[in-house]
Amino acid sequence: MARNPKENSRGKGRGKDKAQEADSDLIDKLVGINRVAKVVKGGRRFSFAAMVVVGDGRGRVGFGTGKAREVPEAIRKATDQAKRNMIRVPLREGRTLHHDVKGHFGAGKVILRAAPSGTGIIAGGPMRAVFETMGVQDVVAKSMGTQNPNNMIKATFDALQNSFSPRSIASKRGKKVGEIVARRDSGAAAQAAAKE
Repeated sequence: MARNPKENSRGKGRGKDKAQEADSDLIDKLVGINRVAKVVKGGRRFSFAAMVVVGDGRGRVGFGTGKAREVPEAIRKATDQAKRNMIRVPLREGRTLHHDVKGHFGAGKVILRAAPSGTGIIAGGPMRAVFETMGVQDVVAKSMGTQNPNNMIKATFDALQNSFSPRSIASKRGKKVGEIVARRDSGAAAQAAAKE
């Protein structure tokens, strides 16, 4: 008995369409490509290692690494891994971080600072790619220690995972957001008054 192909495809593939739509609005940036040589009996065997940062421009970002014999395949593997490892970072007014934060990984140490509107992204190399894909418009970042892109990006992600919004802190402490933000504003006002 022959089956009707329309009956068979009932409900199948709908999840894939949604996943493709979600992937289509992602921004990906290639951070670096390394050529890696493996010495074997007949000579050297070359492969390529790629590092990619992926973000949606609204606070979600992830990074991944991939290794393959060809560059496009390495980039594809890295992009797939980055999409699987995305994290959400709370942003203030959708443009900057809520507070200053430090991160480290291995010999890489980074400091990320919230910045006023109009500052732009002041960050170097791999860190800039993370902020651009994440959708941050104003931030000042400094990398101290290693210049290795892998360690810099991992240190940046360590810092971003330690970034919290006032709402999440207020819920943990059982207070209102206004109490925490008011303290922050009054502290800044007190410092300004002390300088005058």
